Amino acid sequence: MFDYTVTSKKSFEQAVADLKKALIGLKFGVLWELDIVAKMKEKEVEYQGGQFIILEVCNPQRAKSVLDIDIKAGYFLPCKIVVYTKDGITHIGTARPSTLIVLMGNATLSKIAEEVDRDIIAAIDSAI
Repeated sequence: MFDYTVTSKKSFEQAVADLKKALIGLKFGVLWELDIVAKMKEKEVEYQGGQFIILEVCNPQRAKSVLDIDIKAGYFLPCKIVVYTKDGITHIGTARPSTLIVLMGNATLSKIAEEVDRDIIAAIDSAI
């Protein structure tokens, strides 16, 4: 499966806060945070589908490892984790890095991406 998505009984805000905390514990930094709804509103587009935020996250040691192997692996960096609400339910999900990196055709890169998968899924699971 290309993604990993779960639901949470937590509020949107609490899920985001807990996810950030879990990521820090796994040596991931949040490089960038995009509030889609706020950005749309800024552009005078009204989105009524609920809250939606994208976190771009990176583990610098693993990023260096993949870039040292193949600079084009940077096309897949950083990883994105999305937190959104739909019908009043909080969802947290990501596209699995291992699914994307397989396009590179390099077994070592795939192994590193599987490790990243495990960590990101652990962070998501601890945030629910």
